[in-house]
Amino acid sequence: AFLARPMAALNTGMQNVLNDMSGGSAVVLGVVLGLMMAFDMGGPLNKAAYTFATAGLTASALASTDAPQIKIMAAVMLAGMTPPLGLALATLLRPHLFTPAERENGKAAWALGLSFITEGAIPFAAADPLRVIPSLMAGSAVTGAISMAAGVTLKAPHGGIFVTFAVGHLLWFVVALLAGTVVTAALVVTLKSMSHTNAEELATV
Repeated sequence: AFLARPMAALNTGMQNVLNDMSGGSAVVLGVVLGLMMAFDMGGPLNKAAYTFATAGLTASALASTDAPQIKIMAAVMLAGMTPPLGLALATLLRPHLFTPAERENGKAAWALGLSFITEGAIPFAAADPLRVIPSLMAGSAVTGAISMAAGVTLKAPHGGIFVTFAVGHLLWFVVALLAGTVVTAALVVTLKSMSHTNAEELATV
């Protein structure tokens, strides 16, 4: 209760900023939404971006095939799917950079990412925030930018790959998701490879 008012004020302020941006460059908005979705993975910034997207799913927007609101919804969902998928791919490509527990989390992250459950990335970010979180943000920013630039649309507020029937420009939906996933995985692997500490050795200490 003590934090309710400050959090509400923060969310309102972020919603106002996003509303102001919605009339500007679609690609810039996609980048910002992607950064917000990946930064805290279910926290205030993530929730503000998601609320901004779902609030735009009005009857008039849903009746259109090209409304900006349904483009924003697509960018937000894609950007939220990218973090767990990128980490799942990273654990597959370079398993020695991750602890046994992280490799198990990576297996679950495939399903979580495809279901639009961004929180699947939290265990990785909590264990190594300085390298993981920037990688997630970069990948989601790429995904959001591609989605908005290509005009991908989504008329469902959740569901991941299980609501592709509600997606417009499905090919670009897939391209945006793959691009962000690869960028995330590549950056995580690169940054972790700079460390000389073996993850399996850490797990046994």
